[in-house]
Amino acid sequence: MKQKAIVMGASSGLGMEVAKRLIRDGWQVGLAARRVEILETLGETHADRPVVARIDVTADDAAEKMRALIEKLGGVDLYFHASGIGKQNPELDADIEQNTIQTNGFGFARMVGEVFRWMATHGGGHIAVISSIAGTKGLGPAASYSATKSFQGTYIQALEQLSNNRKLNIRFTDLRPGFVDTDLIRGSHFPMTLSVDEVADEMMAAITHGMHVRIIDWRWRIVVKLWRLLPSFVWRRLRLTGAKDGM
Repeated sequence: MKQKAIVMGASSGLGMEVAKRLIRDGWQVGLAARRVEILETLGETHADRPVVARIDVTADDAAEKMRALIEKLGGVDLYFHASGIGKQNPELDADIEQNTIQTNGFGFARMVGEVFRWMATHGGGHIAVISSIAGTKGLGPAASYSATKSFQGTYIQALEQLSNNRKLNIRFTDLRPGFVDTDLIRGSHFPMTLSVDEVADEMMAAITHGMHVRIIDWRWRIVVKLWRLLPSFVWRRLRLTGAKDGM
């Protein structure tokens, strides 16, 4: 029997690339996003066409639609959460802050929580999420983005502990890429920008090997270690510069 995977946020960027790799590797795949038109063409040459669902993680009916997608697919062995937004917001525009928190905070917990509850009563599974190196420290130019990415990493860590305490067979992989050349930052000038293909490949390897946390790539692993060594009084005064828009 084929393994089943759901990719939330499969309409672009890393979500789409991971979806393509899962389809190529023979998984039965469910694809979800706010925009579904492009999803209809993914895997159209394969015998087992992906199951497509329009889901907005910020909508009140998102959990219900996720449960319906799981049932339509016939279960889920791997849930991959790639849905998220982020912008630099040094002026602290209220709409940007609230939209980021709604998507990366409430929407994230709504989707991951629903999948966790399903797996808890159906023999377990694997939950993999894209957080970010931005969750390592509070980034002044992107306060809500770095805060919600920190939330995501802590949430996954807590659910992993909960799974172990309840003796559930639910595994977790927290994927933390550096700056990736997706539409989110394209045209900006971030250092050490990674290609979508290399990040997607490393994400698939991390999932396959059951890694708990994976910072992508080796250069960013060094940067994150250095960030963590900086005392708080130094970090508070650090001047960060980056793109015009996007993280």
